[in-house]
Amino acid sequence: MERKPILQFQGEHKESLYWGTYRPHVYLGIRARTPKSLIAGLMWIGIKDGQYHLRHVCQDSDDLKTYGWIDHNGRDYGRQVLVDHGLKLTTSFLKAKGHGSGYGGDWTVRVEAENEKSTLDEAEWMATNLFFYISDEEGNGLSIGQEDFIFMDKMVLTFGSRTDVGDWKLYLSSEDNLETHYTGIRTLHMHNLTELLLGDLSVHARRSGRLQLSDTSEQSPNIFFFQISAKLPFKMDVAFISGTHLKGSEVQERIESLTGTLLSSRLGEKQKEFEEKYTRSFYLAEEVESESTLVGKAAISNLLGGIGYFYGQSKIALPRGFILDNGNNFVLYWPSELFTAVPSRSFFPRGFLWDEGFHQLLLWRWDIGICLDILGHWLDLINEDGWIPREQILGAEALSKVPEEFVLQHPTNGNPPTLFLVIHDLVRGVKGNKFSITETKEISEFLSRAFVRLEAWIQWFNTTQSGKDPYTYYWHGRDNMTTRELNPKGCRLITSHHLVCNWSYQQCTNKSSAWQALVRQPIRYALASRIDRH
Repeated sequence: MERKPILQFQGEHKESLYWGTYRPHVYLGIRARTPKSLIAGLMWIGIKDGQYHLRHVCQDSDDLKTYGWIDHNGRDYGRQVLVDHGLKLTTSFLKAKGHGSGYGGDWTVRVEAENEKSTLDEAEWMATNLFFYISDEEGNGLSIGQEDFIFMDKMVLTFGSRTDVGDWKLYLSSEDNLETHYTGIRTLHMHNLTELLLGDLSVHARRSGRLQLSDTSEQSPNIFFFQISAKLPFKMDVAFISGTHLKGSEVQERIESLTGTLLSSRLGEKQKEFEEKYTRSFYLAEEVESESTLVGKAAISNLLGGIGYFYGQSKIALPRGFILDNGNNFVLYWPSELFTAVPSRSFFPRGFLWDEGFHQLLLWRWDIGICLDILGHWLDLINEDGWIPREQILGAEALSKVPEEFVLQHPTNGNPPTLFLVIHDLVRGVKGNKFSITETKEISEFLSRAFVRLEAWIQWFNTTQSGKDPYTYYWHGRDNMTTRELNPKGCRLITSHHLVCNWSYQQCTNKSSAWQALVRQPIRYALASRIDRH
């Protein structure tokens, strides 16, 4: 099978999703959907049990009281609340395409820091240290914004240039009294940013006795860390402006629209739009109790806010006993990109094949364009045998969160094909005229392009995951001493006929006709509908 992508998600759709909060493994992380991106994020110093701790990567051991998105539309707006032992941070993300913007537009982050009511001594919170960073995975050099690095209402933190977005600048804006410091580092390794920042803080603390960055930079740095310190409460805006080299790009106007009072207004409008879409998307015409509404909004927001972009090569295990000349017991899959939701930001911040089917049962009701894009990325990972690696560990950042024994992907392992649940819903929606004409066309075109991959996937199950009777499937390699392992670690083949029955809304039996009714017939129906309509 040729490894050509499903070429449907290009043009305006692709650019509209270029930037986003696509680094779900950190508390706040921004990147573009490109293999070598500018990446940005937030760190801060928290206090736990009287000890200072640097927060960055989502970890259960941080013991935050709460963190998560309370609003997120999946495209250009999100708001989350984090409470770290008395320190409350509210982060808002907004993306905009202004006149003169570079590819993908501009974006801004607002951080509001305050002292949550707690039993902690307020004196501990007299000064809070936040760290905002930006780095270039391509290795392009960044420049410090100004020699005299003293904050006065608004300042350029850093600037640079890339082929995708052109010249760009990063601005800091606030009405509060902020103290700022920086450090610039050159490295092509982005999975250990926490350690890099800690290293600079530690060295300078030993020399000066102060917990602050060194205000120095290596030659041609591709990472800048910025320390922003202030007394609580305070608020700051960090705005990324692209295409600053273009004539008539209205840079100043775009800065104003992404900071201060204008930003406050835009965030309020986006929040209102999110609430209206939530009610509309899930048909909440009747009164729903407020607690249930909050839970529902948090559920869809964290699903959307947990979408990430990953790029790299999976490690595919060789058959037992096979070793390459270089000593490796694996081969590399082709370089792949994946746009996907993740099961857990702290524990599983990467793509899992069968989880994604369940994610999309909710997501298609919110944004069919994002849903189809994600399905397309997963189907683009299918190989010539019809196999899709069940767990996607792509890139150094993703790899850093996975124990070594779970890195290798085994071609004998399959995940239950939950993506067909989504296909089933989409086809049923087309048949029931639940989509607009435009959406119906998009769905039909997608299924037409995806059909070869879907059929190859079915055949892989039929030939490798079969049971004793035709068109049945069972769980190979499962521990027969327990009934409590739905997804046991290390099981060899994990497709179950009984699970498939449940997933297909009780339509699947161990007869060929039912399997085809679930998978082949709906797809062909959609294709026929496309032909009839056009």
